[in-house]
Amino acid sequence: MTHRLTRQEQKAQTRQALLDAALRLMDRHSLTSLGLREITRAVGITPAAFYRHFPDVDSLGVALVEQCLGSMRATIREVRDGMASGDQVIDRSIEILVGHVRAHREHFRFIARERHGGVRRVRDAIAGQLDLFSAELATDLATHRLAGPTPYDRWTRADLRMLTDLIVNHMVWTAAALLDDPALLDEPAGLIDAAGRQLRLIMLGARVWEP
Repeated sequence: MTHRLTRQEQKAQTRQALLDAALRLMDRHSLTSLGLREITRAVGITPAAFYRHFPDVDSLGVALVEQCLGSMRATIREVRDGMASGDQVIDRSIEILVGHVRAHREHFRFIARERHGGVRRVRDAIAGQLDLFSAELATDLATHRLAGPTPYDRWTRADLRMLTDLIVNHMVWTAAALLDDPALLDEPAGLIDAAGRQLRLIMLGARVWEP
């Protein structure tokens, strides 16, 4: 028996088709140059139907940011919930990052391009997701959810965020390195090892830091 899609399922399917079409089209365009009619033509719906899903193209861009970075942030957060060892968390987090970049290359190319692009709302959405990464990690360190020799609960909030911002920026750099060199996406072992050692160096420096 075939399953007839409900109205809500059809709406979700069309919304995802719009997101996917925009990503494909942005292989050749930036978000600022991407037209609503071009997106809807690729999906096979009328321009008026677009507004049932997004108020404008900028909102579609924000949704792409949340879909990409939001899902990865949740996955890495689950890793920290299930592991106490800092080394385990570092290794697994990098593996997840590399896996997401490999599986969602178009998404991450979009993020890399639009992080400093021309659409303010999308730039703010990317910055907001990265800030959430940093804030959640800072909370985990301050509340001893991650075991380690450093008493982060004695750190000032500003110093703790300085540390977690360094970690998040390093992960952004790792993702950018993967996108810049397609060969690394196919054989990422060397980059994973280097990124892990670099993060451990950051954490080693944190142990001797005096807030």
